[in-house]
Amino acid sequence: MPFPKSNYPILVFLFFFYQSYSQDTTRTAAATQPLPHERLHVFSGSRQVDVIDILRHALLRNPKPRIDDDVKKPGRLYASLLPSAEYTLQTGLAGDLVGNLAFYTSSEGKENLSNIYLNTTFTVKNQVLIPLQGNVWSKGNKYNLLNDWRFEKYPQDTYGLGSLTKTSDADGIDFRYLRFYTTLLKTIATDFYLGLGYNLDYFYHVSETSPPPNTITDFEKYGLHPTARASGPTLNVLYDGRRNSINPEPGYYASLIYRPNFTFLGSDSNWQSLQFDARAYRHFPAGSKNILAFWTFDNFTLKGNPPYLLLPATASDTYSNMGRGYIQGRFRGKNNLYLESEYRFRILDNGFLGGVVFVNAQSFTEPVTNRFEAINPGWGAGLRIKLNKFSRTNICLDYGFGLHGSGGLFANLGEVF
Repeated sequence: MPFPKSNYPILVFLFFFYQSYSQDTTRTAAATQPLPHERLHVFSGSRQVDVIDILRHALLRNPKPRIDDDVKKPGRLYASLLPSAEYTLQTGLAGDLVGNLAFYTSSEGKENLSNIYLNTTFTVKNQVLIPLQGNVWSKGNKYNLLNDWRFEKYPQDTYGLGSLTKTSDADGIDFRYLRFYTTLLKTIATDFYLGLGYNLDYFYHVSETSPPPNTITDFEKYGLHPTARASGPTLNVLYDGRRNSINPEPGYYASLIYRPNFTFLGSDSNWQSLQFDARAYRHFPAGSKNILAFWTFDNFTLKGNPPYLLLPATASDTYSNMGRGYIQGRFRGKNNLYLESEYRFRILDNGFLGGVVFVNAQSFTEPVTNRFEAINPGWGAGLRIKLNKFSRTNICLDYGFGLHGSGGLFANLGEVF
């Protein structure tokens, strides 16, 4: 489970300081200063290094080494905090503060890493985004509790339905949004889970602010209302062989979520959807630390009509990561297919700096034919900076490209998928 610090294309300014330090931690009190030939640059060697190490060696005269072991300690919190300044086509200039807590609930060998993510973003376009998301595993991975709660005040552009829309179709809209998703999964077999959940979406103060002149927009055709509600249970099937969802090692993940919405539970209409999310991670070349990763994220409307703002769209996944190379909401439809591959490689042996290259493709059904009639590819590359070596949390900075001059800088706290 990645932690997208902003969930949107951003420009992050970070300043790092470093100095040399002594590798010998057994020196007597009478010899507190490292000898010249013993001093070691913080970036040298294969010992794992992160931003916290660099800041400690910049700010502390003789910092003690942090214990870098693989022992799982129940209750121990591995915290990451990232303030940033950002600029995006979607948000303009924005200030962002993101944090996550990673922890183990027991010391068992196959215990999955639990984490909680909180993000607060304020922008010059009067946008406010506050998601609180959690992925908590009980002792022995017997139960898995998933939460996605958020508030958004989010003026943005929508471009209509299907994969053939143009940027000139931009339709300015505004809305407030409350989300309450909670799911409890129970272990059925090793790494295999079944569960139930409840999803509530509530949009209010919905309006068009700058529709194209002399045009009936797709939003108006589909059904533009000042409020929209969707409420219903979810049936969940999950396979998760990852031990660390922030930065997965080789393994597999697959999730299937069926969501029926009912008017007797407060939904505006009865409708049903199915979501499929699958991921695979392999060392490549074999024996290296590099990872070749694959991701598919597909949504299907089985019956009825979801609210327009709940239709599958670019970056409409839980952490708003799909479709790097395009602005959020660039494409939208009742059904979508998505595929992405990413190659993650080390630049420094100590793990502080790495890189990625990626390629993706997305397609949405057209509103008249309800067919997939076009594919919109995206591609790009990026850097990885180790923020916390214990939870293996990376600062991810990527530049993505799309068709017709689309592109931008994208950032995450934790891997994209």
